[in-house]
Amino acid sequence: MSLATSKLGRNQLTVSQLGLGCASLAGIFEAVRDQDARATIAEALSAGITYVDTAPFYGHGLSERLVGDGVRAASDVVVSSKVGRILTPGPASNPGAWVSALPFTPTYDYSYDGVMRSYEASLHRMGRDRINILYFHDIGAMTHGDVMGREIFETAMTSGYRALEELRNSGAIDAFGLGVNEVAVCETALERGDWDAFLLAGRYTLLEQSPSNLLLAKCAARGVDIVVGGPFNSGVLVGGNSFDYGAIPPEITGKVLEMTRICQTHDVPLPAAALQFPLAHPVVKSVIPGPRTPQELHQILGWWSHTIPAGLWSDLKDAGLIASEAPVPAGTLA
Repeated sequence: MSLATSKLGRNQLTVSQLGLGCASLAGIFEAVRDQDARATIAEALSAGITYVDTAPFYGHGLSERLVGDGVRAASDVVVSSKVGRILTPGPASNPGAWVSALPFTPTYDYSYDGVMRSYEASLHRMGRDRINILYFHDIGAMTHGDVMGREIFETAMTSGYRALEELRNSGAIDAFGLGVNEVAVCETALERGDWDAFLLAGRYTLLEQSPSNLLLAKCAARGVDIVVGGPFNSGVLVGGNSFDYGAIPPEITGKVLEMTRICQTHDVPLPAAALQFPLAHPVVKSVIPGPRTPQELHQILGWWSHTIPAGLWSDLKDAGLIASEAPVPAGTLA
């Protein structure tokens, strides 16, 4: 099977427009069986997915091990990972959301040496000699707070940035950027570096376009591409009980119900609309949901290929459920 592709970054990496996010496979909030995780990666590659994203933080090394084993023989797969955390042997005192984390404790380090150490450790965990894309992971106030966030951001933009630039200039990596859940840090970073792409999770979705619309316009002007993570806002758009990894606010519940009603009038599953919507923006090059099992992957592939009439998008705009200025897929004519 083949999927449509896009070109990403200054080196024009070819990435499938539907990618595979591998945080969930590392067991966030609930365990994932090893055989399910490995089968999901294998079936994603068979389905034509050629862009796979991981990070040291995901399962404290578990996701990178799974990804490395799964894609090692696939020469055409673009792999992204992240920097900003160093994994030290020894069980974490607080594994957080990872229910089956490996026995490593993550510590933040966005310095030149920290980036280089993280990069080399990721290569070892994955058993690869190359990582195509590196993202600074979680450098905003959402993770570190306002005061510490400013200090960490400055370290990343100076010392850590120098390491990423050196790796790209030497050809060791093809591209670099940020992997974050917040818009503000991307807008600030735009003024501080020559980036290839931002992996923005949960912020440009069917449920939320503002203030992302302004950021995406700025990215387009600067030649910075966007990868959309978390297209289902951590589950609420696929019938789950979580919005951005927390309880679902009443206003979000109401919005999802109304979106569901409109989608039903067009015989379109809400998750299909959620999955296809972000890619209509010209700066978005790939959308990377995070299935846990082959069955969930099959659902995603079905939603990805589901035919959506143009009338659905106009109805959602007329109802004020998506921003009037947001680009939408062309859709089919009734």
